[in-house]
Amino acid sequence: MARMDTPMSLDDRPDPLDRLGRAMRDLRISVTDRCNFRCTYCMPKEVFGRDYAFLPRDQVLTFEEIARLARVFVSLGVEKLRITGGEPLVRRDLPDLIEMLAAIERPGGGPVDLTLTTNGSALRALARPLMSAGLQRVTVSLDALDDDIFGAMNGIEFPVARVLDGIDAAIEAGLAPVKINMVVRRGVNESSVLPMATWARETGVILRFIEYMDVGHSNGWRLDEVVPAEELIAMVAATWPIEPAEPAYRGEVAGRWRYLDDGGEFGVISSVTQPFCRDCTRARISAEGRLYTCLFAVDGSDLRAPLRGGATDDELSALIGGIWLRRGDRYSELRSAATSSLPKIEMFAMGG
Repeated sequence: MARMDTPMSLDDRPDPLDRLGRAMRDLRISVTDRCNFRCTYCMPKEVFGRDYAFLPRDQVLTFEEIARLARVFVSLGVEKLRITGGEPLVRRDLPDLIEMLAAIERPGGGPVDLTLTTNGSALRALARPLMSAGLQRVTVSLDALDDDIFGAMNGIEFPVARVLDGIDAAIEAGLAPVKINMVVRRGVNESSVLPMATWARETGVILRFIEYMDVGHSNGWRLDEVVPAEELIAMVAATWPIEPAEPAYRGEVAGRWRYLDDGGEFGVISSVTQPFCRDCTRARISAEGRLYTCLFAVDGSDLRAPLRGGATDDELSALIGGIWLRRGDRYSELRSAATSSLPKIEMFAMGG
């Protein structure tokens, strides 16, 4: 593959840096725009009802197309692939894709870090096949342990017990450490913060609180519904002694906190009150093959057309690298009344 005229990393890999000096290290790949939940912060049922027109099958990238793009991204410095949706487990034969991606090697040798984010509803059946195919870890979205509060967040009547059983299946299959993402929305589920923390400590999973974000334009986001990271940390600290922990790597989005009684750790993702744009190394590919360089993007770049139009790997590499070189996204640092009203791509459409 032809080298781009960009700075090189220490292991002699092509390493395009964007306008803020950020390398591309993480790629989130949406395999579908469909989901069986209707979470109020992502796909509210009032907007995405039974008549909503999701992508036709022929517009969604095939597994072979996804794997080819992933190989190109890895050649440009990506070290971590995360499969997302919509809900990725509704995509038929997903273990087949995982097997393709698990076979990709980084230029310096060794496999990529291969993970998946899910609502957990189908994990009992799929955890072991996914692990056998090469998946390394899972992150499960779970916003409460109480069925009524959980239903108020996910928009449907789905029992928490089934998600918890899916989490157990993931642990049994060896997809660990399992991380749990909890979006906290004031007036809806902040009362679940401590019960969730207690459960996570007992179970051994890593809980991560997420500030309610203004992703897309359909969730009716308001700043006064955000429970700030500082408040979330104080709630936990009032019950258990904690101390901050060092990030595991540059670009880690969650601030880490350690329990002093050896009760594990938790994280807080604070893109509203404590933005981390300056260390963001993420790119996103939507189910129909558009490249987004920010979760709050207004538009993306079409990769499906050149992919299906006969572009070589070198041409795809030059296209993707050029997009990254021009990247200057820092939406959360610039967030204001004006930016929050901009038309943005829905989270489920770009892979979260």
